[in-house]
Amino acid sequence: MSKIVISTSSFNVDNNPFLHHLVNSGMHIVSNSYRRKLTEDEVIKLLGEDTIGMIAGIEPLTERVFSSAKNLKVISRCGAGLDSVELTAAKLQGISVFNTPEAPAQAVAELTMGLMLAALRRICQTDQLLRANEWPRIQGQLLAAQTVGIIGLGHIGKRVARLSQAFEARVIAHDPHIDPESHGVKSVSLEELLSEASVISLHLPYITDTHHLLDTKSFARMKPGSIIINAARGGLIDETALNEALNSGHLGMAALDVFEQEPYHGILTGNDKVILTSHIGSLAKESRKLMEAEAAGNLLKGLVNTGLIESDLNNV
Repeated sequence: MSKIVISTSSFNVDNNPFLHHLVNSGMHIVSNSYRRKLTEDEVIKLLGEDTIGMIAGIEPLTERVFSSAKNLKVISRCGAGLDSVELTAAKLQGISVFNTPEAPAQAVAELTMGLMLAALRRICQTDQLLRANEWPRIQGQLLAAQTVGIIGLGHIGKRVARLSQAFEARVIAHDPHIDPESHGVKSVSLEELLSEASVISLHLPYITDTHHLLDTKSFARMKPGSIIINAARGGLIDETALNEALNSGHLGMAALDVFEQEPYHGILTGNDKVILTSHIGSLAKESRKLMEAEAAGNLLKGLVNTGLIESDLNNV
């Protein structure tokens, strides 16, 4: 019996018609029992040599993984980013790779706005002090008074731009691949954005060229009191440099949903100028349902296209 692996930390198998179709076609489904991001070795063990398709999370899918999983033919990412997949290696092994760029976009954009507002109004700090029997009167800032700089204006970034404009914030953006002007946003260079924006939000993939895009030099270019939001990928920010910039008082606040190492137990957990969430960007019920359906549909389509499954997709 051929095997399908679901390596995401959570996935609603019971209510997914595409997965039911695969099971009825003779597939055996194996899930991630750790319920967290898998290591490379754990992925290799889970896939074995009999897996033909997988619904992937953010675990490393490397040349070593593909060489071990000799029968793997289709990877369907449950999410937008493909930086965890070595695409060249997958192509060399004849593995088709799909993703779901639109399904989680609204959820991540809304979380970004929540983090932005929480940082500006110091909501988390106020909550903590109140629970410590204090009655804090912390003065925050209006989003409407800010210049929001968005780095990366893809599926998520353009939504954050639109939502920020709805709050009457001025929005500028930098994206070397998309013209921000086509989305009603002023286009600026990265250097201009770092120096002009008072709130900077990251919405771009993590690749070699974007490793530690925001580092000590970048933070030094920013306005005093600037706020950093990252709901994209952890490696985009030098977390040690961020901690130092916050402690020095040069940066005002930061809010991070993603980290270089996850689960995160690093230095920022001791900094009360940072809001931390546990990579929950896509974890809105409505978006998650849509994303899982699309990921499973992509997997089925890929298996049909490779001839491993015979199916009339219109009847699923």
